[in-house]
Amino acid sequence: MKILITGANGYIGRRLLAALLRESHEVICCVRDKARFEQENKESAVRVIEVDFLKNQSDAPFPRDIDAAYFLIHSMKEGADFEETEKKVAESFLQMLSGTFCKQIIYLSGIVNEKELSKHLSSRLAVEKILRNGKIPVTVLRAGIIVGSGSSSFEIIRDLVEKLPVMITPRWVNTLCQPIAIRNVIEFLAGVLGKEAYYSQDFDIGGPQVLTYKKMMLEFASVRKMKRTIITVPIMTPRLSSYWLYFVTSTSYSLAMNLVDSMKVNVICRPSRLSQELGIELLTYRQAVEIAFQKIEQNEVVSSWKDAFSAFNTNPSIIRNVEVPSFGCFRDVKKRVIEGKEDKIFQNIWAIGGEKGWYYGNTLWKARGFLDKAFGGVGLKRGRTSSSSLHSGDTLDFWRVLVADKTHKRLLLYAEMKMPGEAWLEFKSDDEEGKKLLVQTATFRPRGLWGRMYWYSVLPFHFFIFNGMINNLIKTAEDAENMPAKAIQ
Repeated sequence: MKILITGANGYIGRRLLAALLRESHEVICCVRDKARFEQENKESAVRVIEVDFLKNQSDAPFPRDIDAAYFLIHSMKEGADFEETEKKVAESFLQMLSGTFCKQIIYLSGIVNEKELSKHLSSRLAVEKILRNGKIPVTVLRAGIIVGSGSSSFEIIRDLVEKLPVMITPRWVNTLCQPIAIRNVIEFLAGVLGKEAYYSQDFDIGGPQVLTYKKMMLEFASVRKMKRTIITVPIMTPRLSSYWLYFVTSTSYSLAMNLVDSMKVNVICRPSRLSQELGIELLTYRQAVEIAFQKIEQNEVVSSWKDAFSAFNTNPSIIRNVEVPSFGCFRDVKKRVIEGKEDKIFQNIWAIGGEKGWYYGNTLWKARGFLDKAFGGVGLKRGRTSSSSLHSGDTLDFWRVLVADKTHKRLLLYAEMKMPGEAWLEFKSDDEEGKKLLVQTATFRPRGLWGRMYWYSVLPFHFFIFNGMINNLIKTAEDAENMPAKAIQ
């Protein structure tokens, strides 16, 4: 089938894309900015088109022979007027799609079974009505909290649980919800595709348990082997609740306000046999959280993808969709102008580690490796497989290579050393104000109080190590470039 996906570079869209490709569908991905869309699948089954649904684009380049279209655009985090934005986008999408032979629209909405709905849920319902006003049959899947590493709700709960041993919480933590694993969401979205029995129908999709947000946080803490105390108070206003989420987690204030507004509404599914009809095994909340840490998180998803490449001949370009997380993270970003030296500098980057070392402070790197080994970690002795080439999944001292895209000049490493948190190191080429830059970013997501103490304790060393490393990557390239001229003299 030929499938159109809007929101193709979003949290759901990226995962759905991989699922559709596995089923050998031909996919058209709609994005607002091609440059920001990191899907690098070179198969003819994927086509990327640039569309801004907030503009009147009656001549949108949609192929006429589309079989089905997924509408996965949500604007809750884009400000107070997100309701009007979502309506305009839905109307524009429907208008553009009207010139095609599309037989089915599939829309991921929210659970709307309460009499009083939040602005967020009211907006989802309004979008449903707009889509149904068109001539194309619509299948609506309504979900509540989606549990998967990288989703905003999952990362906010993670921030709260890992940062706060004792939580003074508002009453909405006792609101009921029916969380669903991201794996099940993708199975539902793919399962209803092309099935006429589900045309012009709506279904609530959720996991097998109804839980309070408080229970979810305590269950999350149990999975992470943390003891947490949650005290509920009746005096915290929605505004105070929003500020609480904003300062404790890494969400924006506007998103925090909308989340608090929605968290006051019970989101419980109506009875349905859809999971049985589609053969979907619903995961419990605990199972979903465990899978999120074991299988979905970037380091472990990548390792399982790597295993699958040899077993199932999966296209490895999917691996390049890995993103460094932004929720609850510390960052050290260094930028240098590299006009005319880009290729030589990335040759140095591709040779980093192992016998070559890390271009600055190798004694400190070795000391860190010794400490890691002393505490049961992998240390530096793994080295690297090749002195000149890197591939996704390779070991590199105490790092794992997640992305090694030499064509687009991006290297992303994930730390496998012992530490109270998770760490990424990224090198990439970028353009800024007409200048070519090398951007070196160290990202650390701390686990609890110890993680934050660890980050601040190593911060002075980072200043010297990361500055020295990026400077020497460039200096070594310049020295290599000037060597022939010196030899002639």
